[in-house]
Amino acid sequence: MARRFFAFSVLSSGYLFSRQQDQTLPPDGGPPFIPSGNRSDRDVRLPNGKSRNNAIAKDEHEKALAEAAQLVTISEQLRDELQKAGSYIVPVSAVKKTEEIEKLAKKIRGRLKG
Repeated sequence: MARRFFAFSVLSSGYLFSRQQDQTLPPDGGPPFIPSGNRSDRDVRLPNGKSRNNAIAKDEHEKALAEAAQLVTISEQLRDELQKAGSYIVPVSAVKKTEEIEKLAKKIRGRLKG
């Protein structure tokens, strides 16, 4: 009985393997098609004909540039406040600006990592 089970399992695995190869070979004899469940391999187009991936990347780049400009503005304001405050005084608004700077920097880093 064990021999029959072993023979059956060998034959069935060989059959399944040959069926799988038949499905991946194209009818014209070209290179085999390997199905991929990944949708990112396909380039989706927008109604205007442009690549969706390129449009998203361009939008993300513009947002990162705007946030970087905002980061520069806030950091310049912080520098001015610290210069006006004196050597031993730290204004509360300066601490709040450092928190804003941290948030913006994390946002930009996340956007660039992607």
